[in-house]
Amino acid sequence: MIAASNSAAPSTWVEKLAAPLKAALQHPWVESIVRLSAVEDTLRSLHPMLSLTEVRAQVVRIVDETADTKTFVLQPNALWHGRHGEHGPRAGQFVQLRLEINGRRVERIYSLSSRPGARLLAVTVKRQAGGLVSPHLHEHLKVGDVITIGQADGDFTLPTLLPAKMLLLSAGSGITPVMSMLRDLKARNYQGDVVFMHVCRNPAEFIFAKELLSTANRFPALSLLLHFDDSVGRFTPDSLQSAVPDLGERATWMCGPSGFMDAVEGHWATNNLTAPLKSERFVAIPMLPTTSPGTPVTVMLALSGEQFVTSGNAPLLEQAEKAGLSPKHGCRIGICRSCQCTKKSGTVENLQTGELSSMPNEQIRLCISVARTDLSLDL
Repeated sequence: MIAASNSAAPSTWVEKLAAPLKAALQHPWVESIVRLSAVEDTLRSLHPMLSLTEVRAQVVRIVDETADTKTFVLQPNALWHGRHGEHGPRAGQFVQLRLEINGRRVERIYSLSSRPGARLLAVTVKRQAGGLVSPHLHEHLKVGDVITIGQADGDFTLPTLLPAKMLLLSAGSGITPVMSMLRDLKARNYQGDVVFMHVCRNPAEFIFAKELLSTANRFPALSLLLHFDDSVGRFTPDSLQSAVPDLGERATWMCGPSGFMDAVEGHWATNNLTAPLKSERFVAIPMLPTTSPGTPVTVMLALSGEQFVTSGNAPLLEQAEKAGLSPKHGCRIGICRSCQCTKKSGTVENLQTGELSSMPNEQIRLCISVARTDLSLDL
């Protein structure tokens, strides 16, 4: 388990003053004299953890889990919601990491592997060959560095009232969010029956191996099952059913490669299993071809009073960027909700569902929404 640090971030006073200071600095009269961005730059020069608007986190430890997987243990500043009890992260949620690589700002989402309530948080990152962010984290991020993160988000979580029989199912690096769930169950002294089944190629690729094996010996509610493809053959739903005969009775939380999860979901459907099955996917839902004719429409930004005119039928995020704006965003594939805002009026098309919606004051994600009429956005 990740131990808490006795060191406190040097921004306790910021926690109390951040909201009123931010509001005051954004007042038009004040903003004409001093910009919030200038105040942020000054705070950063005093200490990289200080901010009125951003959660910044210092790397306090790096753990080599496997040859290509590292856990980064982070101490967040006072703006992290994890400091505020019930408003903190839940097991299974993710955070957005914001980095600058070669002068370019990039953002990626990673599941938290730490348990809720811990003063320190952790993300566990497997290096992806040919990737941009994971190799950078592995090669360049070091103890003492400060990065910017988002608040915890996501719906892949455990309920407050836990079921009597559970299955935590993972493959490869998909073990990260379910490990957070197991740590949470242990911290909550879960008294039911939980099976944790993990699939990977061999013991050398078994992330969290030492802790999981130790937990299995000390946590009576837990049964640990391991499937190493190199030793026993490729994992199939039949091997899952054989290893967990009462599968249909267990509420299941699953994360892993798409093919792995597709096979399990197919098994659920084919066998009419009624036990709940929740999964976490960090891949984009295929976008449907838009029916928009691409007719120019005007988009009004209610907060700033700015506006721009769309060209073609690209998503609103791309349209805003073409107009020289920089809306907040993250994954760009409809997962993280960083670009979510309120549509006050107008009609948009959802590229994941194909639905048209004209409902006022609804939440939309700019990266998967196409303007079909003039819009007013609370942006």
